[in-house]
Amino acid sequence: MKIAIRFEHGGGKRWVASLDDLPVRWREEVDGVGYVARGLRLPPLPLGYHRLRVELGGEQSDALVIAAPTKAYAPPGKRRCWSVFLPLYALHTEGSWGAGDFSDLKRFAAWAGRQGSCLLGTLPLLPAFLNELFEPSPYSPVSRLFWSEFYLDVTQAPELVQCPSAQRRLNSAQFRRALEQLHREPLVDYRRGMALKREILEGLAQTFFSRRGGPPPEFCRFLKTTPQLEDYTRFRATTELRRRPWSQWPARLRGGDLRPGDYEESDRRYHLYVQWLANRQMKRLAAHARRYGAGLNLDLPIGTHSEGYDVWREQRAFALGTCVGAPADRVWTQGQNWGFPPLHPERIREHGYRYLIACLRHQMRYADLVRIDHVAGLHRLFWIPAGVPAGEGAYVHYRAEEVYALLCLESHRQHAAVVGENLGVVPPYVNSTMSRHGILKMFVVQYEVEGGVQRALKRVPADALASLNTHDMPPFAGWWEGRDIADRCALGLMSPAAARAQHQARLRRRVLMARILRRTGWLKGKATDSSSVFRACAEFLAASRAGAILLNLEDLWGETEPQNIPGTSSRERPNWRRKARYSLEEFTRLPVVSSILDSVRRLRQRTG
Repeated sequence: MKIAIRFEHGGGKRWVASLDDLPVRWREEVDGVGYVARGLRLPPLPLGYHRLRVELGGEQSDALVIAAPTKAYAPPGKRRCWSVFLPLYALHTEGSWGAGDFSDLKRFAAWAGRQGSCLLGTLPLLPAFLNELFEPSPYSPVSRLFWSEFYLDVTQAPELVQCPSAQRRLNSAQFRRALEQLHREPLVDYRRGMALKREILEGLAQTFFSRRGGPPPEFCRFLKTTPQLEDYTRFRATTELRRRPWSQWPARLRGGDLRPGDYEESDRRYHLYVQWLANRQMKRLAAHARRYGAGLNLDLPIGTHSEGYDVWREQRAFALGTCVGAPADRVWTQGQNWGFPPLHPERIREHGYRYLIACLRHQMRYADLVRIDHVAGLHRLFWIPAGVPAGEGAYVHYRAEEVYALLCLESHRQHAAVVGENLGVVPPYVNSTMSRHGILKMFVVQYEVEGGVQRALKRVPADALASLNTHDMPPFAGWWEGRDIADRCALGLMSPAAARAQHQARLRRRVLMARILRRTGWLKGKATDSSSVFRACAEFLAASRAGAILLNLEDLWGETEPQNIPGTSSRERPNWRRKARYSLEEFTRLPVVSSILDSVRRLRQRTG
């Protein structure tokens, strides 16, 4: 038996082995035919993705070999980290165009770093459908391989000084009035905001591609290192021309064959330009944040829009005709259908996991910490066939150890730590596997409180990112007041009788929580208001042994309205649209914000 292994970056090894000398792993008989599996021990390998070839009896077989660290990357040193969180669309400044942008995030990172924060958390910054096809949710992106042009700071585009028409439009009274109206709105208007940005960006794209001598060498290098970009821009341009999802296109286009004439060339060039610009601004944002000591904490969604680029281009990698969801439980009695197709476990393996690797690299290139949404999905996902009620799906398992190998290898290559969202009903083996591979877990006080206040306030794990809520939960003050229960009742997701029972249970937890915090010295006097209890909880977490803590900035000033209500659409609630109550200029001057962060910083330094 001839064996050869070709290393990822060149070179390799060859040797000969006797099949009879290989140890038997298992034997099986199927339909009267006996099968034997034998193990092959490989020599020491460099880290990377290698190709193994085995020749036996005139036939040959190939396989991918992943040589990876057993644990994900961990930053050197034992400093206890803390961080702040705010969705970028909710962040706004005096100069914002109706929502935050990459430059606003740079200013936020500089401020957070000066407070002592070592990370800056936000929601996914991936592209979304914001015109005829409209889905602003950051967890239903067009692609997990590119950045959102919605967050571009148009005023920082180099081509603006070379484009008089764009300058005139930008400075016109009509345009300034439109921007001012967007700025005053309490909710983000994605359609109008993107339309205004595009007015300027289309002119800048034309200037960029018509420059004498062609695009700069840096752009050409960007194209070479981003091989799917040309394909992505043709997809976006075709979608805009046809004004319908790809599943309704003619067969040739639906199958992935796009040709000149299927799209407007100006639209294709627009998308090339905005991705070039977004990559430049993301790169500078990451470098700026690290300079101030507050690296980016980015979020990788578990899924992608069913009508988006990734599913269209990688159709064989997805199990089309099914959706991911969750089985029925005491809250979601009919189960949940999340509306996006799952990756097919065998096909992504046949493809050498190239799509998953590309998704991880895209996030880790500029992040110091990457959050893996629904980390249990590395092990299994609940598949729901089309036309079947959500609760009647079934779990399909993945080759988790292979996926963790990708995760560990890419995290080391990019020097990005990893945290897994392991909240809710998660099988015990998920948490033990995360521990074995050095993946941080999430510890959310409210979730732990639901299982018993005593347990929640007793011991916070050292391998956890601890917080007081998530983007899918109400802010602390809203949770304390039970506003989430009242809202679920108003939406018809809970009966009045169940709501009354939930309010009573919440009140008991509040009383016990305040009592324990007072007994342990974190809550002073007889205070039971949400702001006092929040501060006590934040200081408790800061003094804990948690590897990192995350503070939702809106909790610091007592916000009660959530950013997202699971199980609702944008027609029912303003999900993913609510701006922060205060601008960056305002909240950086709030005494309560600086007071809490000063206390957290001192306690984290003491535990470090």
